[in-house]
Amino acid sequence: MTGERRTDSGIPVAPLYTQDDLEGFRPDEQLGLPGHPPFTRGPYETMYRGRLWTMRQFAGYGSAEDANDRFRFLLEQGQTALSVAFDLPTQLGYDSSHPMARAEVGRVGVAIDTADDMAGLFEGLPLDKLSVNFTINATAPIILAFYLVTAERQGASYTDLSGTLQNDLLKEFLARKAFIFPPAASMRLVADIVEWSSEHLPRFNPISVTGYHAREAGCNAVQELGLTMSSAIAYAEELEARGLPFDSFAPRFSFHFATTMNLFEEVAKLRAARRLWHDTATTRFGAKDPRSARLRFFSGNSGTTLTAAQPLNNIIRSTIQCLGAVLGGAQSIHVMGYDEAYELPTEEAVTLSLRTQQIVAHESGVADTVDALAGSYYVESLTDEVERRAREVMTAVEELGGAVKALESGTPQRWIAAEAYRTEREIADGSRVRVGVNRYVDDSQAQHEPRLFTLDPEIGDLQIARTERRKAARDEPAAGTTLAALREALRSGANAMPPILDCARVGVTLGEMSDVMRDEFGEFREPSPW
Repeated sequence: MTGERRTDSGIPVAPLYTQDDLEGFRPDEQLGLPGHPPFTRGPYETMYRGRLWTMRQFAGYGSAEDANDRFRFLLEQGQTALSVAFDLPTQLGYDSSHPMARAEVGRVGVAIDTADDMAGLFEGLPLDKLSVNFTINATAPIILAFYLVTAERQGASYTDLSGTLQNDLLKEFLARKAFIFPPAASMRLVADIVEWSSEHLPRFNPISVTGYHAREAGCNAVQELGLTMSSAIAYAEELEARGLPFDSFAPRFSFHFATTMNLFEEVAKLRAARRLWHDTATTRFGAKDPRSARLRFFSGNSGTTLTAAQPLNNIIRSTIQCLGAVLGGAQSIHVMGYDEAYELPTEEAVTLSLRTQQIVAHESGVADTVDALAGSYYVESLTDEVERRAREVMTAVEELGGAVKALESGTPQRWIAAEAYRTEREIADGSRVRVGVNRYVDDSQAQHEPRLFTLDPEIGDLQIARTERRKAARDEPAAGTTLAALREALRSGANAMPPILDCARVGVTLGEMSDVMRDEFGEFREPSPW
């Protein structure tokens, strides 16, 4: 190994400790014990010896019934929780009947127009016994309301509901771009959800502060960590500005990180993340409750590392990423299907992804010890270096006025664009290897044509007809009254969750509620990053 080798973030892989530094090196003293501050070695004392991570494959497409069938299939294969993908109209606040929505209904996730659709999504699936993750942001308060109405219909108590609502609008402005409202209004809705949930949903995570999408957009591991922590700080400050004590909401904060291909850098990033959040929670926000400083995270393995060329290679890539998430101490993991560079994953692909997690859990031995890499000369030094560089990113964001002002200026977006360009240039010139793409390319021996997953071409028409029938059958005066109450809450600054819940109960659609919000908040148009 030479000093010229570097991680994907440009960190030298040559030793960063000298022999003198290693004299008397004792990981337990240097890093703390698992389950104890600063949580470098894991958020819980026994980690996977006590309980395996949650195997939560991301799924959803077509109608509620279609997605329900996939959920049941995955649960039958041994999946231990659910993670819901929503189609673009649902994410962007349009009913399926909107002219802009027709071509996208049910395509990259399930179409949800009303609380009845959500009830169909979970038909026969007891919400008080299942942990459910919702990957939704701009329309998160509406989706949460639909979920709660479904729980009410099932007779489930709010106190028994567990899961996570992504609800991270800052990362939409930063990377993914599925925003609707301007940043200030978006932050207000995020805070409404967290504030309301802190009182009513004791086992539910109302926000998942997410670095994953910035990573998928092109940033490196250090930037992912620094930008995620900056977003978490912005949310905490927003909630404290409402008069909420940090310890009243921080224990239910969760995080979402990518785990990509550079195994040891990813492990170091995840260890550094826990240490950074502990320091931020205790030093900056004065956390007294240990749970407030204990970072818990979900890892979605990286879709952008998958290749359409030689797609079976993606099985190996996903296995390495799964292992990285486990060695990094994830509480929940999704493994990508090998065919996701082509289309929605087939049942064959999602089963193989789930089996990957199960084999790592039960056959590899990594769950037999609490922290397999503790004391590793390389991992510990790399953790220190990732943390140091992530702090530099956080400082740069602070100098721009914090996460919201930084995003409004477009500066972090430019950082991501520049890093993405660097990566693609290195793949193009061969200095960054992509097996099957720029090295070891042999189509005659290595190609495998996936069995493509196809959607019902009539799904859009069927969903529109169903929503129109439901609107025709509802109590129209009640719908009008609840929408008026929502508008008043938005104008007065009151928490929006109670009127959104009332709207959901009487059959108001996602698009109708979103249109009221558009009227009151306006729609955001992002300036050019250059």
